[in-house]
Amino acid sequence: MDRQLVGALAVLVAVCAIAAVQAQPPSPKLPPNYHVINPGHMGGKRDQQLSCDDTQGKKKGCMAKCDKRCPNQCIVMCPSCKTFCMCDFYPGVSCGDPRFTGGDGNNFYFHGKKDHDFCIVSDADLHINAHFIGKRNPTMSRDFTWIQALGIRFADHRLYIGALKTAKWNSDVDRLELAFDGAPVDVPAELGARWESAAVPGLTVIRTAATNAVRVQLAGVFDIMANVVPITEQDSRIHNYGVTEEDSLAHLDIGFKFYDLSDDVHGVLGQTYRSDYVNKLSVSASMPVMGGAPSYVASDIFSTDCAVARFGRRASISMVTARAS
Repeated sequence: MDRQLVGALAVLVAVCAIAAVQAQPPSPKLPPNYHVINPGHMGGKRDQQLSCDDTQGKKKGCMAKCDKRCPNQCIVMCPSCKTFCMCDFYPGVSCGDPRFTGGDGNNFYFHGKKDHDFCIVSDADLHINAHFIGKRNPTMSRDFTWIQALGIRFADHRLYIGALKTAKWNSDVDRLELAFDGAPVDVPAELGARWESAAVPGLTVIRTAATNAVRVQLAGVFDIMANVVPITEQDSRIHNYGVTEEDSLAHLDIGFKFYDLSDDVHGVLGQTYRSDYVNKLSVSASMPVMGGAPSYVASDIFSTDCAVARFGRRASISMVTARAS
């Protein structure tokens, strides 16, 4: 089975990955009877539940809420009220825990550095950078870090997905910022709302919730689930993240699925999809950490100047659009 059809990544929040098996099955498609809920954080309480009614009258109605594995967002199947975390469908997303899942199925952390950009995936015709935000913990030698934005390059195009800085978090207010080739992508704030690119066939953005959650697809190239989430007051107390009334540390939880990576792909996550990739991390450690940050540093969110960059080696607009059509 082609590992490039297997979902991967994250996104995280500080930035890392979970365990899985060497070969995973393709991510299942979201069924037609799904609903996405994004519990609010008003007053520190998660206040959103979903009422499921059986339209055929065979089952009693029920109330569904998100599992503690994925408190910020989950998928509910009606009328059973069975809930799933987004990473149950996109195996790269780390549920409630900031880490990457590599293409080889192993977890790893990559801490990066706040206010810096890093090459996550770099291939001949696809390049993805992540911008990190963070907080300094005086008791540690590194920053707490989270992914605030993605800069995606393909052919001559630039796609931006980011979380706006947010003081007091309100899940009913959209804090997601999208732009394509420098122009804002305006998707109505309602579940299922859709935007299609006129310039690139097959490039679409669909709201998976009325606010703060989208699915971004480029046919034949990638499928991305991106959700804006805050650091909760409870998590901040437990981990000493330092959330303040001025900044909820809103960031992205992300899941990637890739369809056409080459065997020369590199980057923090990308290298794990190579057939010759050898995992030198301590997979038995509770927190395996990928080092070598200087090799992945980029000068800005869209730059392809990291030391391991592959972008442009065979890129052409015809290649991307041909796969998308």
